[in-house]
Formats: sequence, C-alpha cells, structure tokens
Amino acid sequence: MKIKLLTTSLIIAFALLFACSNDLESETKMARLTVQLTDAPFPYDLISEANVTIFKIDARYKGDSMEGEENNEDEDKSFIVLSEEEREVNLIELTNGITETLVDVDVPVGSYDLIRVYVKGVNVVLTNGSTFNLKVPSGEQTGIKVFIKPSLFVGGELSSDLLLDFDVSKSFIPKGNLKNIAGITGFNFKPVIKASNLTTAGTLSGLVSTIENEEQIGLEGATVSVFAADTLNTSTFTDESGKYTIMGLIAGSYDVMVELQGYEAQTAKEVTIVAGNKIIQDFDLVPVP
Repeated sequence: MKIKLLTTSLIIAFALLFACSNDLESETKMARLTVQLTDAPFPYDLISEANVTIFKIDARYKGDSMEGEENNEDEDKSFIVLSEEEREVNLIELTNGITETLVDVDVPVGSYDLIRVYVKGVNVVLTNGSTFNLKVPSGEQTGIKVFIKPSLFVGGELSSDLLLDFDVSKSFIPKGNLKNIAGITGFNFKPVIKASNLTTAGTLSGLVSTIENEEQIGLEGATVSVFAADTLNTSTFTDESGKYTIMGLIAGSYDVMVELQGYEAQTAKEVTIVAGNKIIQDFDLVPVP
C-alpha cells in the first residue's frame, strides 16, 4: 500500500439475518446467503485496535429473476432488513483468513445489488494506549452503501457467498506526523467497502520463507502486493509463521510481488486465480548480499 501506516488484512464472516412475515415466507422461495467482511492491510506496530460497532444490515432485493428488477436506491420498500443485532468488531483481531461467523440464514430467492451497513462507535487505539473516537459521516443514519456488481443471485441448493472488503487503508485516514506514534493526532473515518461475489472470485494463499542453515524459515511482516494490469489491487502482510491469505480476488491473471527489508524483492508473473478455488503461491526470498 502507498500509505505505510495503514496496511493488513482481516476477515469477519457475515451471514444475513432475514426478518419477514409468515405470509411472505409462505409465498417466497428461500435460499442460503452468507456475507463475509475483510479489509486491506493495517500496521501491527502502531495500532492495537480498530473498532466499529455494526448495529444493522439490510440489502436491496431486486426480484426473483436472474436480472432482477430496476429499483430506485431511495425506495426503502425494496430493502430487506437482514440484521439488527448490535456487535462491536475489532478489525485487527481477524487477519489472514481467520473467519468469525455472525449470522447464517435463509433469504428470499432472487437478485441483490446493494448492501447497507450501519455503524457507530468507531475508534482507533494506538499501541501506547491513545484512543481516538471518530465521527461517522453517514453510516449511522443512512448506512454505508456497498454496491454489488454484477448483482448477486441467491438461489438453488448451494449457499451464495458475498465478501465485503473493508479497506482500512482508505477508511482510516491518519492526521499529524506519521513518522512516529507520538506524532499521530487523530484519524478521519471515510469508509470504503467493496463487494465480491465469492462464486466468481478466488483466494490467494501461500508461504513466504527463506533458507537459514539449510532450514526453511517463515518470514513475518513481508508485504504481499497483488497487481492487475500494473495497477495495485490489494496487499497484505505475512503472519508470524510467514503465511498470507488474500480473499475476494476476481478470477483472472495477476502479478504478485513480495517485499521485505533485508531481502531481494520477488515477483510471480501471471498467477491465475480461479473462481471458487484457493490458489497457492509460495515465495523463497534471498537475503540482500
């Protein structure tokens, strides 16, 4: 990531809770839908907590066909309340493929093209104990709007899975002198979330290591960056064992670069991501002479 301060990845699993009347249940076919939340990289050395309280989730229902029906974004009657359970989430605790399932239920068969996530109680805690409470620009009143393109069709016997990528590096904007923790004076919260249909997306995972005394050693803190057509798509850090996981990559070809101070950078060209599959790409770094 271009901003060193804001980089890591984490995962929260969401499944959508649907509240409806008995009449609607009897007239509407139901299918399974899950929603997962992840974020872009974030620094372990400066941040101990990045907390958000999610108190409501709803989704725009477009109809029971593959294409769905055209609805006006402001027509609340087209939105289905999925969850009103209040939960506080520390985004830092869920990293590199660790998943926490919050809800997993049935929803009406059909197309969904927009998720709204309502949040409050946003704060950042630095490793020195400093806490910054952040203002929520619109997420508490109107929800953070996350468009699903193309629309997600929920139907059939298999569960439909949606990944919400909460980009912390773009959502938490630091203020002050970023060269050291004492220079940070606060953060602005400008939430950026993108949606990925996991039925058309894949996962990239692997091990970044080096050879020391003829033994393979995992390298913690290496930056793994994924590029599509020379444009940075996303990035993450390796964990304490040298492993990394990046979810929600649309099927296609990517260049993957690994960097770590003291080692020569390494790039894997044209790594092919396959929909619904986990692709393994390991790296063996060589120390700088």
